Formats: sequence, structure tokens, C-alpha cells
Amino acid sequence: MKRLFDRDGRRALEAALRARPLLAFDFDGTLAPIVDRPDQARVAPGVSERLGRLAQLQPVAVVTGRAVADVARRLGFTPRFIVGNHGAEDPEADLRPDVGRLDRLRAQLAARAGDLQAAGVELEDKRFSLALHYRLAPDRPRAMALIDALLDGLDPALKAFGGKHVVNVVPADAPDKGDAVVALVRRAGCAAAVFVGDDVNDEAVFARAAPGWLTVRVGRGGGGSRAAFFLADHTEVEALLDSMLALLGAR
Repeated sequence: MKRLFDRDGRRALEAALRARPLLAFDFDGTLAPIVDRPDQARVAPGVSERLGRLAQLQPVAVVTGRAVADVARRLGFTPRFIVGNHGAEDPEADLRPDVGRLDRLRAQLAARAGDLQAAGVELEDKRFSLALHYRLAPDRPRAMALIDALLDGLDPALKAFGGKHVVNVVPADAPDKGDAVVALVRRAGCAAAVFVGDDVNDEAVFARAAPGWLTVRVGRGGGGSRAAFFLADHTEVEALLDSMLALLGAR
């Protein structure tokens, strides 16, 4: 990955915006900082104000692991599209994943609620997905071991994937974020996309990026990302929005 605010990155941003792309963003760790308690996450007023102005110039999408209803009240502006649950929850999609496939695991986890609580693991049921958060666990290795044990032999109709101190489970037939952004580009009538994200589930978009797309990872991480460019951290997102506004407004 190259730094977005170096010469090559700025040129790539200019070229991408000339194509009048869909502007798509992850939420946690991208538009809003990562916080210990997910319910406290909000987009800062300055960021939401800039996003609102961008949304008047180009289609803007938020593609997140949160539920659509949950993230909508945290944005402070109204994007053209919101897709939640890692791509599985798209209010405008024709086909929906079979969320009933989660019921058996949901019951199994409910039966072990005491063990989860004792290990500091919080179960979040978002209907289209289940999330096992262990950020606040006093002993994270112990919490991770419990989660691994509970998901051992997971039903093939489900798939699990990690994130920042969380393990997510979705129906195996559910679209991922890459599928979601491809569909949104088509729905918006755009020829390309700019996508900004920071976590494991955002790699599905980075991997699916077509020629002419611009993919940006927030944080360089440990390497291995498929994103073309990176921002040093969440605090540089506001500067990116300013650059987008300047480039789009100039035309």
C-alpha cells in the first residue's frame, strides 16, 4: 500500500473523482473512532457536515457491520445508501439471505450466556448476523478460546470471520461488503467507486475493486491488505473528505 496523501495517492484520488464515482465508507474505525462500548460511537459533527456536503455532489454510501437502523442514527447526515451487517442487510436488495439459519446457533449461545458473561464476551444479535465482542474481556485469550470452542464445528450453512476484538457469524449465502459495493455502484449508475475501510471485512471490497476504483485502508495494519492506499489513522479521514470536496466542487 502507498500513502494516500503522497504524490501518487493524490493523483489517484484526482483520477478517481474525475469518474464521478460512488463514495462508500465503512463506519467504525473509519467515519467514527473505535470505542470500547459500541453504543457510544458517533460521527463527529465536522465529519458528518462534510459528508452531508459530499452527498449533495455524488452518491454516498455507508457499508458497515452494524445494523442499518443502528448506524443511521449515528451518522448526522443522510447518505444515498446504507448497507448493514457486513453486506447481508440491504433494504433495497431483491434477494435476502436466509437469516433463519442463525436460529440454532442463537439458541446455543443463549444457553451459554452465563459462560459468555463470565468471560467478558458480549453477544450482539443483529438479526442478519451475530457478533461476539471481547474488547472488554479481562482476559482476552480466555475469551477468544471460549468463542473458538462455541463455534467449533460451525454449521456449513454459516460462516464466521474475525474483526477488531470481535467474531462475526452470518449465513453462508449472505453477500459480503464486496458484493454490496459492486451492487451499489450499479444501482447508483456510477462507473467506479471510492471505498474507505479499516477492518477485515473491508478486504472483500479491496479484493473486488475494478480498474478505476480507489481503495483506501484506514491504518496500515500488519500488512497484507489488498487496498491500494492507506491513511495513517482515523484522524486523516476528515482531511480526505476536504480533498474530495475541493476536487468535486472545483468541477
